[in-house]
Amino acid sequence: MRGGLERWKRGVESAGVRQAMAYAFKGNCDSHLRSVTGVEALAKYADGDTAQVTRYTVECGLIATDGLGAEELRRWVDGHDPHTDAPRGRELRSPRADLILDGTINAPKTYSIAALINDDLAAEFEALQDRLRNRIITTWQRELNARRGAGGSIREGLHRIEVVELQHRRSRALDPHIHRHLWLNVKVLGEDGKWSNVDSRVAMRLHTLINAEGELAARSDPSWVQALARNGYTLDSDGEIGELASAVRPMSRRSNQIEANRAKLLLVWRSGHPGQEPDHDVLQHIDRLAWAKNRPNKPGVVDEKEWEELIRDELREIDPSLLARRPLARVRATAIGSVDRDILAARAIVDADSRSTGCGGRFSSFDLRAGVTRAVAGTGIVADRENLQELIEDVVARSLAHTVDLLDQEGDRPGHIKGYMASATAGLKLELAQRFDLLTYAGEAIGHEVIVEVSRETLPRDVVLDPGQANAAASIAGTDRLVSVIGPAGAGKTTMLRVVRSALENQGRQLVVVAPTKKAASVAAREIGATALSLHALLADHGWRWGRDEAGGEVWTRLRVGERDRRTGVVFEGPRRFVLRPGDRVVVDEAGMVDLHTARALAAVAAETGAGIAMVGDPLQAMPVGHAGAMACLTRRATAVVELTAVHRFRDAGYAELTLRMREPSTHDEALGVAAQLDERGSIHRVTDAEQAREVMVEAYFRWAARGRIALVTGTNEEADAINEAIQERRVEMRQLNAERLAIGQGEQRLLEGDVVQTRRNDRDANVENRALWIIRRITPSDIELSALGDSGDHRRVSLEYAAAHMHLAYASTVHGIQGETTDASVVGPGVDASGLYVGMTRGRTHNKAIAIARTPAVARDQVAASMMRGTPEVSIDDSARAARAESARAAREVVPPASPLEPQRQWLENAERALADIDQRLADSSANAHARAIAVDSPSELGDVRARLLIRYDLVTREYEAAIGSTGEAARGTRLGRRSGVRDVRVVSRADSESALGR
Repeated sequence: MRGGLERWKRGVESAGVRQAMAYAFKGNCDSHLRSVTGVEALAKYADGDTAQVTRYTVECGLIATDGLGAEELRRWVDGHDPHTDAPRGRELRSPRADLILDGTINAPKTYSIAALINDDLAAEFEALQDRLRNRIITTWQRELNARRGAGGSIREGLHRIEVVELQHRRSRALDPHIHRHLWLNVKVLGEDGKWSNVDSRVAMRLHTLINAEGELAARSDPSWVQALARNGYTLDSDGEIGELASAVRPMSRRSNQIEANRAKLLLVWRSGHPGQEPDHDVLQHIDRLAWAKNRPNKPGVVDEKEWEELIRDELREIDPSLLARRPLARVRATAIGSVDRDILAARAIVDADSRSTGCGGRFSSFDLRAGVTRAVAGTGIVADRENLQELIEDVVARSLAHTVDLLDQEGDRPGHIKGYMASATAGLKLELAQRFDLLTYAGEAIGHEVIVEVSRETLPRDVVLDPGQANAAASIAGTDRLVSVIGPAGAGKTTMLRVVRSALENQGRQLVVVAPTKKAASVAAREIGATALSLHALLADHGWRWGRDEAGGEVWTRLRVGERDRRTGVVFEGPRRFVLRPGDRVVVDEAGMVDLHTARALAAVAAETGAGIAMVGDPLQAMPVGHAGAMACLTRRATAVVELTAVHRFRDAGYAELTLRMREPSTHDEALGVAAQLDERGSIHRVTDAEQAREVMVEAYFRWAARGRIALVTGTNEEADAINEAIQERRVEMRQLNAERLAIGQGEQRLLEGDVVQTRRNDRDANVENRALWIIRRITPSDIELSALGDSGDHRRVSLEYAAAHMHLAYASTVHGIQGETTDASVVGPGVDASGLYVGMTRGRTHNKAIAIARTPAVARDQVAASMMRGTPEVSIDDSARAARAESARAAREVVPPASPLEPQRQWLENAERALADIDQRLADSSANAHARAIAVDSPSELGDVRARLLIRYDLVTREYEAAIGSTGEAARGTRLGRRSGVRDVRVVSRADSESALGR
């Protein structure tokens, strides 16, 4: 059970208040679209009626409830007392000011189906959501804060928060989708008795823990699990009700068909009402018509009972057994005492680390607690939430032993500050830097005249290298061991590499081109005419193997010559397919997508073989799936760095120049200037909601289908799936596709002859590559015949089993699916990040457009500008530490009480703890001698003697300090005994310290 947290803004002329009213009392819910649209999608609804909503007031962990009518809700949303209309604190009238934070509680779809067909489960599911709601809102009151003082530097705890709950039973497509919205009013009462705004940044960061609590509740709540069992149901490994999982995809497919119906009805309505937008009543009518279309004898308007029976009928059509009474199921619960807590701690670190790739590997205590909570949820434990707290706290403490504290001198810090890093990731960054340092060797570039001559012999007469391309070719074909060539999209890197190949051949040296994916390598091989392969294939040939450990962490190992491969049973005899010699050049194309693990292995191969490495790419385009920074790490150490600035892809020179400015604006104002120019060129398309954004992208596909190829770039895979299926449905209606012969694709997608699809796994037998694009030529009872998109003579065959596991529709895709492609046109949907916007807006040779959900041009430009902004790259540990300190400096802090008379003793104890920690570390690892702070001896026996004497003194001062605290009645704000701070690499934090270290 999880969902997003969205901000509802005040809007122009306080439109946000009216929209919230309409949504609360009359709005149809479409939570999966609101994650993109926010409040804008609700903009033309009428005012609400006299119904009531429930308000939950949380004070000191206690919850009280009452009801708010329409006028009271309006005042409440507007930041006023709902009864007296008195303003709560300073009124912020800016259109960008937050009104409410909308948290959605979503559950797996099988839960909604179960509630529809079983009254017992319906009641239990409501009770489960009630318990989760209470935990969420009390967590908000305990963990969130307001800000006080100059620049909001003082953190003020919350005495009171207020939340309104909305309950919905279905999606706009009228499918079962029971979920709730929790509206947290941004006006909160501080512990100092003053009203002000909640720190929304902290709330957004906390939401990962809120989602984890939902997952834990869904999988471990005793009442819910036992209710499932007595009705014959069990939860599978994904948290779905296993016995109902087969109904999810057919119902989702029907939902997508309804969305397509709705899009067409809206198009008809808008064509008959130019310049207008449909109001709530029109939208509701269209929703009903879209649902009823293609359902014979189904009315356009149904009441609650009719709707439930119609959905049951559809479930019977999917599988009659879904509604049958089931025998009792057995609850197979895991005992709390039987779980391996160290494994859970390792899994929590893997979870937090995997979600930290956008922050250079940094994560917060909120992230770590969320990882622990998710790890516990996956154990099969069934227990009341309060009985799990000791386990969670203990695993959190154990997890800290696997982290580096980037703020080890700051002690306690707010829970949202990303100041931790997984020890494995920190070690990986350090090792990669060391390996590249060892490869740093300054050579010479070959002469410019040589490059000019080679380019004449290699390239067509009408193609000439620009100065940047010539310098890059000369460096790569030279003798510098590490070379970096950074070039924006369309800079002609492939053309340059064709010259490099010839220049190296003339010297008797080998060029080996590798890429992060086999698809990109195949493109490079065709265009360059050199040996090209995936980077992983090269590394595998040199003995590297990779996989996952028990905790799910990525593990790379190296086979020695003569060692047997455990997976294949074959003895490794050394590289056979791709032998490298001293002086050879390994060129990594699309190098910005190389992760740290892969780069480390490549550096090891280069060191062993004497080959040089040239990374060619753009670190500002699509990021790797794992941790980024490999190309930047090499660039800092390369003795030849060339940056290409000319762009050759676009037919419009003015647009080419604009893409360079779009790539990395230094300030928001600069980004706004770029967005303004894009808007003036007609490259920003404004829409009112996410549904209209989909319509625009679907229409763009059909508009360009006969003229050339178009890229449709989305922010999420879910959005891509929705657009893909809408296009497929339209093509079926246009008789471009035949729906009678079909195959099943990834996620149970329907695949038809003529569909554009993407393969998602390399398969040597079928000779297909991950992320390659194809058109389905024919579906047979045993396999599927494919032809390459753009080359109808290039055919492949894949099995039906491969298609079901590794092939999906690909009319639209995320940025990773389109990286490296060049098309005629490109449309970028809302919700993309900086790399998604930049990559998407640089795919089309002649036409590129970004969609913004906004009511005014100014808001649209602001949204596009915000998408352009990037964070500072965190290549090294020092970079990450600086970023953590900068983030910590911006955070609000609790007021520090006046200095205590016992401060000298407390300070001595802290210094002694650091010294003890240093000694322990040095005893465990002699290589840590250089990091000693307080003691400077080398002999382990001497260190042991010093440790014993210091510990005796430490125990004596501790007793004196505790006695003084007891005699003075002073609050226990001093040293936490047993704490071992100051270990710089991997902090070993005791269980007693975990609560403090994580800011709980």
